Amino acid sequence: MAVSLIDFGIQEALQQLGIELHNKGTSTGSTWYSSEEEITSFSPVDGKLIAEVESTSIDDYEKVIETAAEAYKLWRVQPAPLRGDIVRQFGEALRKLKEPLGKLVSYEMGKSYQEGLGEVQEMIDICDFAVGLSRQLHGFTMHSERPGHRMYEQYHPLGIVGIISAFNFPVAVWAWNTALAWICGDVCVWKPSEKTPLCGIACQHIIAKVLRDNQLPEGISCLINGNYKVGEMMTTDKRIPLISATGSTRMGKIVAATVGQRLGKSLLELGGNNAIIVTPDADIKMTVIGAVFGAVGTAGQRCTSTRRLIIHEDVYDAVKNAVVDAYKQLKIGNPLDENNHVGPLIDTDAVNGYKNALQKVVDQGGNIIVEGGVLSGDGYESGCYVKPAIAEANNSFEIVQHETFAPVLYLLKYSGSVENAIDIQNGVAQGLSSAIMTNNLREAELFLSHVGSDCGIANVNIGTSGAEIGGAFGGEKETGGGRESGSDAWKVYMRRQTNTINYTTELPLAQGIKFDL
Repeated sequence: MAVSLIDFGIQEALQQLGIELHNKGTSTGSTWYSSEEEITSFSPVDGKLIAEVESTSIDDYEKVIETAAEAYKLWRVQPAPLRGDIVRQFGEALRKLKEPLGKLVSYEMGKSYQEGLGEVQEMIDICDFAVGLSRQLHGFTMHSERPGHRMYEQYHPLGIVGIISAFNFPVAVWAWNTALAWICGDVCVWKPSEKTPLCGIACQHIIAKVLRDNQLPEGISCLINGNYKVGEMMTTDKRIPLISATGSTRMGKIVAATVGQRLGKSLLELGGNNAIIVTPDADIKMTVIGAVFGAVGTAGQRCTSTRRLIIHEDVYDAVKNAVVDAYKQLKIGNPLDENNHVGPLIDTDAVNGYKNALQKVVDQGGNIIVEGGVLSGDGYESGCYVKPAIAEANNSFEIVQHETFAPVLYLLKYSGSVENAIDIQNGVAQGLSSAIMTNNLREAELFLSHVGSDCGIANVNIGTSGAEIGGAFGGEKETGGGRESGSDAWKVYMRRQTNTINYTTELPLAQGIKFDL
């Protein structure tokens, strides 16, 4: 494994996370398998090769699934509070390793160091949530129509949960799934993005040590690496009842069709095309803060990034000018330097997508008011740094209808009532996150009503990104309909069962049917 030398302590971070030359492939905890095929991890920060990571072969995959299935037999019979205590220990380990893991996330993915630390904090938070939940996996009791009978519902673990995560949140999304799946009694097999494989290896080291220290089977947490072909091994595998996949809508449709064909379950977190509505009663200062952070945070590579700003004509110029002025203050550069606001895109393919989007908005009649462009020269050698751009556009533009995973913000003007703005906001195929900026109670309540936002997340006077783990996370329409993290999202990792107990000496039949023997 070749690790690049930079001035931000990456080598030290890797050492703290236990990443060594021989730990770079497929893992069932403490056991690592090697393969002839490799994927390479380049940092978008400086363009240097971080590591060559071995892909999972078919033989390796079979060993992982067999190990996971065997571990499940023991894990499922452990009391849920005991499983919760293992998750608690995992959270404590993350607390100790928050800085090196956050640094690796920043360097391998390209998000700011503050965001890297924040992502690890999300992992810690979901562990805390899951620990409490491990004592609350409740069912329901209902009255039977038959005398002397008791009827209730309970939940049982599914088995092996397959997790396919994306590069933009290389560790948190895995934790959202595993922390809940583990306390539910499931075991997990994780395929991280091939663009951020080291983050997956680091997490596997952390949980593997917790499992060893508690003399628990390593198959409770498994890691596989590779491209979409490795993902296909999971989606077509009948031994994996649930596939949780995060990524593009295109990818999600393939996963849903493949898993559905074998009547498996899928939890999908897909694309977003998120908007903030700005009414005449909005606080402009708050609007600018929410819009700018939402549009440029993680260089626009969040599924909850703000793509569209829908502004009433009465305040359009004031809001536009304030946002443009704020963009002039943005600092773009190495994300490990905390003075910078915006880091790089993940790779040059993402840069090409960004450039194509800007060209399309012009071709389709839009007006670029904050020029974009690719940065070059000292500090930008990777070729992945771009300028956040703003364009005046129309919601009907083909490019506006699609998600561009880059810092491109579209300004859309509306007139009349807030219902017109809601129609514009809902007028896209995606339905993840949405927000309205207003001090008008009627507008806020209408936005949150059944005739308001059609998204899975709807906020008032905060932006579209920054969801808390306590609420269920996910969206509607082409966002996939999945829900992760808080609320009762744990139920997707379990199977539901209705039970009826007859404690009499008679056996009455339903609908009064007589069957005498």
